[in-house]
Amino acid sequence: MFSRLKSLTMLAFAASMLVSGTVHAQTPDHPTDSSATFPSREDLRDMTVAGSYLAARHASVERDASAAAEFYRSALRKDPKNNELLDRAFISSLADGNIDEAVKLAGRVLKVDKSNRVARLVIGVHDLKQKRYESARRNINQSVRGPITDLVATLLAGWAEFGAGNARDAVASIDKLAGPEWYPVFKDLHSGMIMQLAGHEKDAGVRLERAYKLDETALRVMDAYARWLSRNKDGSKAALDVYEAFDKKLSRHPLVVEGIRLTKAGAKLPPLVDSPQAGAAEALYGIGASLTRRGGEDLALVYLQLALYLQPHHALALLSLGDLYESVKKPQMAIKVYERVPEQSPLHRNAQVQLATDLDAVDRSEEAIKILQAVTQDDPKDVEAIMALGNIERGRKKFADCAVTYGKAIDQLTGTENNNWVYYYFRGICEERSKNWDKAEVDMKKALQLKPEQPHVLNYLGYSWIDRGLHLDEAMKMIKRAVEQRPDDGYIVDSLGWAYYRIGNYQEAVKHLERAIDLKPEDPTINDHLGDAYWRVGRTLEARFQWAHARDLKPEPEELPKIEAKIENGLPADATPAAAEADKKKDDGKGG
Repeated sequence: MFSRLKSLTMLAFAASMLVSGTVHAQTPDHPTDSSATFPSREDLRDMTVAGSYLAARHASVERDASAAAEFYRSALRKDPKNNELLDRAFISSLADGNIDEAVKLAGRVLKVDKSNRVARLVIGVHDLKQKRYESARRNINQSVRGPITDLVATLLAGWAEFGAGNARDAVASIDKLAGPEWYPVFKDLHSGMIMQLAGHEKDAGVRLERAYKLDETALRVMDAYARWLSRNKDGSKAALDVYEAFDKKLSRHPLVVEGIRLTKAGAKLPPLVDSPQAGAAEALYGIGASLTRRGGEDLALVYLQLALYLQPHHALALLSLGDLYESVKKPQMAIKVYERVPEQSPLHRNAQVQLATDLDAVDRSEEAIKILQAVTQDDPKDVEAIMALGNIERGRKKFADCAVTYGKAIDQLTGTENNNWVYYYFRGICEERSKNWDKAEVDMKKALQLKPEQPHVLNYLGYSWIDRGLHLDEAMKMIKRAVEQRPDDGYIVDSLGWAYYRIGNYQEAVKHLERAIDLKPEDPTINDHLGDAYWRVGRTLEARFQWAHARDLKPEPEELPKIEAKIENGLPADATPAAAEADKKKDDGKGG
């Protein structure tokens, strides 16, 4: 759905964002990677305007809207007539989700620039929340410019019109909007929901069915239509058919699972929204979520924050906002959002899994593990949560634990689908790293059986065989096939170089290991391998340089003393023909 949205996103954003600066994402009061560089809140009153402004700009570069808003507001208090500071304080407050503050600043912005579209939108949404529907409609209609903002404004104005008691006029105003081919599904969905709340069930059904036929893969369209069916026509049976058809396209979505459960019990489901505020929030969420998936994070952030202003516990909007923060590499902000998902929501479990992933990303792995252990205890068949737990344990080098955890996921598998290879592959890694090679080898072979020619499995199994001196010819062929598929993967290229090293072909090893270093220059293992290969071909000065570099790149604790010993003493003599040639070079003074 909405295939043209991505191409329109930045155009619409440029057209709508008339204030200076970029919108940056953040939630309040969080520690960020760069928080140590910012003055404390208590220091703000002592800072100069220039100091606050520079701190705010730095916070914006770091995509820290919370800090940026604080600093811009601090500067604005000292220089209240500075319109640039006003604009930036407004946008940063909006991006931070501090809508009450943004509303105050929007009022000041409009005194300077009555045509500021973002300020009009914010004031309009605030009016809608306060049930001042005529004022809401008037302000929202002045926020339009471009395909996306036109659609948003029309839908919001329609909900304001409905709130004022004019359902037919609301639908008529939505119907008048002409535009791109992705407009109709939004128009029919919201017209149908307005008619439902106005009591026009038959007309609502026509619109919702039409929206559903336009895009049967759109979750909210499907859910709205199924809910209407549960109260009309063939009742729960028709609704169940819609939910089950969607489940075949996207298996086990929590909202669909809940819909199936309720309709099987014969329940008549309430409409998707129950008020003009909820309808407006749904419009802002729907387009905001679409923009998030298509690279329009800035405008999506504005819409999602406004949706949550209208409906603070909108679980899908919270999940989309968390996903947005993850996409801009801000897990600490995502954590704050996922913690807001209500426990009673069917999506709470999804939020917990994502919360744990982000906690691990900010080095709070023990908290993450406890959360996922609780999720998997509640539902021992939750393979996604089990895999998330195993991935964190593996990343934190708890290899014995992750072997057990992945085993629990494997116990839940049914059939021999090709994509099941990853479960055996990950368990094989954990078994190999916990010194249980016999079991690891079985799992790697099973993964390869399920997914023949999978490059990561070919690489891992081939590398492990070569490192143990096993099946050298077959292992070399496997790694070469992996490199053919992933020629720019530094780890796989390293495996090929190390394979040549292990069979004594040091010149060939150097060639491939140098290529691996070009691809992954900061990996300690690859640097260590290249040092070994350099030594064997007589390039001893370069060998010590590579080992020293490997040492400085924080290798595994058990590898560090080995590397330091090589820096001090080099490698022991090797009796292979390649080593004899290297010794000749050293005697000739060519090896350093």
